[in-house]
Amino acid sequence: MPGGGTRTFLEPDLYEASLGQAQIQAIILPRDKFRARLTWAELHHLQVLRCVEDAPRIAHLQFAPGLAFVTFWADSGPLPVWRGTEMQAGEIMFHGRGERLHQSTPGPFVWNVIAMEPAQLEYYGRALSGTPFSLPAEGRTLQPSQRIAAGLRRLHARICRLGETKPKIVSHFEVARAMEQGLIQMLVTCLTTASARADDHVKRRHARIMVRFEEVLAEHLSRPLRMPELCALVAVSDRTLRLCCAEFLDMSPTQYLLLRRLKEVRRELRDANPKRVSVAEVARRFGFAEPGRFAASYRATFGEAPSATLQRIPGMRPPTP
Repeated sequence: MPGGGTRTFLEPDLYEASLGQAQIQAIILPRDKFRARLTWAELHHLQVLRCVEDAPRIAHLQFAPGLAFVTFWADSGPLPVWRGTEMQAGEIMFHGRGERLHQSTPGPFVWNVIAMEPAQLEYYGRALSGTPFSLPAEGRTLQPSQRIAAGLRRLHARICRLGETKPKIVSHFEVARAMEQGLIQMLVTCLTTASARADDHVKRRHARIMVRFEEVLAEHLSRPLRMPELCALVAVSDRTLRLCCAEFLDMSPTQYLLLRRLKEVRRELRDANPKRVSVAEVARRFGFAEPGRFAASYRATFGEAPSATLQRIPGMRPPTP
């Protein structure tokens, strides 16, 4: 059913969960105090999102294979790094099915999402362009004309503004249909007339290495991995893995692994019952054997002691029988 709304987040985990409702799985690691605002509009065949983030961060995103995704960012502000490459003003990304990639932002950032059923997008693509149209096997960076890019952004912003300020209007059947038809037509024009950025085979290879790197981390978050073992599991050299992480994450592999493990500890502490769970128990579960060093790393990363995380947000704790 059509509708819209907006919500503000101070916890990256809750923000990630909200993106998951749009079938975008995300792992977000803030580099500063986190704050984000998510606005959405649900139309008949597509979803529209506007994500406003107030601080720099890095993220690993996975788009659901059951939807077609197009993403782009605000014209102003710092440019993001997607798949290890700094994006240019006016560019958009047409994602492959189920694509996984890293995204890094150097400061406050606004990114926009359009998600649509693939069959519907392919149907409208053929009907409106008069030529064969299909989703890319791998993500592509497109460079539309300035006029078309500006038109897509304006229409997307107008729909999000209605979703935020007048959600009842968005939920009206005919209004939703009219907005959707206008956005689809502008989107198809953008996708079928834009030129594609030249393919960089080295970057694509590095992107595949980073996907494997994430798979290895997900399997071994319960303990620290030294570089020789990490490289063996990813099946690349020390130099290559360090180069990839510098390009995609702006940090070393071991730094990123530490942040991922700390993030999992924070997630566990936030949702745990403090009457049943201790900080030391959760820290040991993720391979932190030295309490003092762990507490110092945790405070430096999140700005509070792990015990403070365990004790707060009582409304989210499981009930005590």
